[in-house]
Amino acid sequence: MDLQELLTPQTWSVGEITRYIREKLESDFRLSDILVAGEVSNLSRPTSGHLYFTLKDKEASLRCVMWRPRVGRQTYLPENGDAVEVRGHISVYDVGGQYQLYADRIHPAGEGDRFQEFLRLKEQLESEGIFDEARKQPTPTWPKRIGIVTSPTGAALQDVLDVLQRRYPLPQVILSPTPVQGDDAAERILAALDALINYADPDVILLVRGGGSVEDLWAFNDEDLVRAVGNSPIPLVTGIGHASDLILCDFAADVRAPTPSAAAEVATPDRISLVLEAYDSQHRISSWFQDELDRRRYDLDLVLSALQLRSPRVHLSRSRQLVDDLSVRARAAMQYELALARTQLAGIQSTLSAVSPTDVLSRGYALVSREEDGQLVRSVNQTAPGDNLIVQVQDGVLRAIAGEVKEHHDGE
Repeated sequence: MDLQELLTPQTWSVGEITRYIREKLESDFRLSDILVAGEVSNLSRPTSGHLYFTLKDKEASLRCVMWRPRVGRQTYLPENGDAVEVRGHISVYDVGGQYQLYADRIHPAGEGDRFQEFLRLKEQLESEGIFDEARKQPTPTWPKRIGIVTSPTGAALQDVLDVLQRRYPLPQVILSPTPVQGDDAAERILAALDALINYADPDVILLVRGGGSVEDLWAFNDEDLVRAVGNSPIPLVTGIGHASDLILCDFAADVRAPTPSAAAEVATPDRISLVLEAYDSQHRISSWFQDELDRRRYDLDLVLSALQLRSPRVHLSRSRQLVDDLSVRARAAMQYELALARTQLAGIQSTLSAVSPTDVLSRGYALVSREEDGQLVRSVNQTAPGDNLIVQVQDGVLRAIAGEVKEHHDGE
């Protein structure tokens, strides 16, 4: 970049310079949440529902706008000439090229002192840790007893009861009635809360009230009541006013809900969730029971198997099997011994056959005996010529008469 470019001023469009100024204003934290006091003038509310007016004092004037949703939550609407305090933030209206105050809340002048007291007490309690997240208690999943601190005639109670009936009609509901606005409201609310904690012993407490002006809700910024909410031994849910209302009891509560109905929803489960949880529990119990039954059956089978192994019937069966085995073995041994005896007998028979006279005769030999005495003739000296002899051959007997007896000598 040369020197001429550095010395030449930048050319802005109107839109660019307007956006630049708007960004500068909106980035200034001191202008993001301010309280401006002045007198209302040029007040108008067209059919759009938005509120347009000017705040002025002796030195200057400031254009202001409040959008319709914010206007709808106002319990106080100013008139021309009213001295008011307006809370909001500063920005730029691009089309008109003007900065203006975008209002969030309008209240009569003098309430600014009360707001300063609110900020002082909030800072003090915050420094003491009353609002610390570490102090917060979780709400019970399935409360059996729900305590409610509110007016018995207010719409907030009916809203809470309607939600409980729709979502979770099972728990016992205990109302600790109290006025929720007025000069002694804070003291009465504190007494109702103490009674509920000390005598009813609920599982969760709902501190609720419908919407209203700052004055209507101011009791819930009482220091003693805020400390009691923060120190409650029972989980406490607040549903006070609207989501945009700044209430110190909301900061101290365990759970802050934007409305009474939302407080009832936060503190209870949906009945559909309860049904699903019941089905899930039933399934888990059934699975556990089946697993336990299977395990017990397995253990029983082991015991039965052990008993069967020790049963006399098993031993008798084994003994019978042993008898059968021994019988088979004895039969086999007997058959072996018999076969051996038969073999030996056959050998003896063979030997006897070899020396049997009958077998000798079959080979051409003959047996000679004397007829007179049947004595077997083994030598020629046993006979004399003329003796009657019996000659036995293989196939019969012959009669013979001894002739000349001739003795045989070895070598002849």
